[in-house]
Amino acid sequence: MARWPELWEPFGLARRMERLFDEFFRDWPFEAPAWGRADIYLKDGELVYEVELPGVRREDVHIKVENDRLIISGEVKRDETIKEENYIRMGRRYGKFQRSFPLPEEDIEDPKKIRAELRDGILRVFVPLKEEAHKREEVIEIQVS
Repeated sequence: MARWPELWEPFGLARRMERLFDEFFRDWPFEAPAWGRADIYLKDGELVYEVELPGVRREDVHIKVENDRLIISGEVKRDETIKEENYIRMGRRYGKFQRSFPLPEEDIEDPKKIRAELRDGILRVFVPLKEEAHKREEVIEIQVS
């Protein structure tokens, strides 16, 4: 329940509406993922998955290759020394997460050579590709309609 002064201060209603919208859209299915926004690119013969994982410790991240998928999972833990009732605003999410990315299974040099690093909240997974995979080029014709 809102405090009485908050209801009558000039921006009190706006703050309450903001919290209402935050709660409503928290688990909206079309929202960008809370954890693991990613860029995927080619560099030096490797496929690089660069994933944002702010606040995640290295020991709380797990990476595996399953079939033709790269699966990154883990957990973001909240500081348990701060009680929930002491928060003024909780804008970050906590809990378990999992992201899955496609892998070009037939183009991977050797799954055992996949390596990863976590630095400054960015996880980078390096997937070495076969020599012929990054030299292959296909031209696609554009149809006129």
